[in-house]
Amino acid sequence: MADKPKAVVLLSGGLDSTTVLAIARHEGYELYALSFRYGQRHTVELDAAARVAQAFGVVRHVTTDIDLRVFGGSALTDDALAVPHHDNADDLGSDIPVTYVPARNTIFLSFALAFAETIGSSDVFIGVNALDYSGYPDCRPEYIEAYERMANLATKAGVEGTQRLKIHTPLIALTKAETIKRGRDLGVDYAMTHSCYDPVDGRACGTCDSCLLRIRGFAELGLTDPSMTAVG
Repeated sequence: MADKPKAVVLLSGGLDSTTVLAIARHEGYELYALSFRYGQRHTVELDAAARVAQAFGVVRHVTTDIDLRVFGGSALTDDALAVPHHDNADDLGSDIPVTYVPARNTIFLSFALAFAETIGSSDVFIGVNALDYSGYPDCRPEYIEAYERMANLATKAGVEGTQRLKIHTPLIALTKAETIKRGRDLGVDYAMTHSCYDPVDGRACGTCDSCLLRIRGFAELGLTDPSMTAVG
């Protein structure tokens, strides 16, 4: 029996990245998860990432430290900026919100590229979405396509032809409800995930952008978001 191909999956511990991990497993990949402690105020998500990685039996789960607080510029990494809260998802604007972390996906994908090269993988999975999301520029298809082109010029494995990196974005054209349905079809228990930007005592706030989009996704399926009752 041939060995399974290896995949590096960016795993925040949230709804999207957990769904992507389930998809990668379903597609037959051997799972390697990569999480980041980047100075985010919602570090409780890393506890969720550890739970998810264990539940999915990943071969190796790496959590690495990058302190993006030294730059600030985001409500997630700068105490001087408040996380916005709204009454419902319809109140979310079309401008790029203050929860955008400058160059975060570029930084994360660069680490994933290094991880993939060292384990002999040509596949990186990331849970970006360009449809039902908060307006982040590094979640768009054109960004992912450009990064993939660059990545294949950037490594020894790429130059020598032993790696042809593919960045998989299985959620990029899905609504949040479609993402949840896909995950549930694959047996994901969303109670173990955490997506909140501004948790209180480990519990989701229910009113930040991330919570509202998530709540709406479950509601569109006639379901209640388990993170509204679960800790973490």
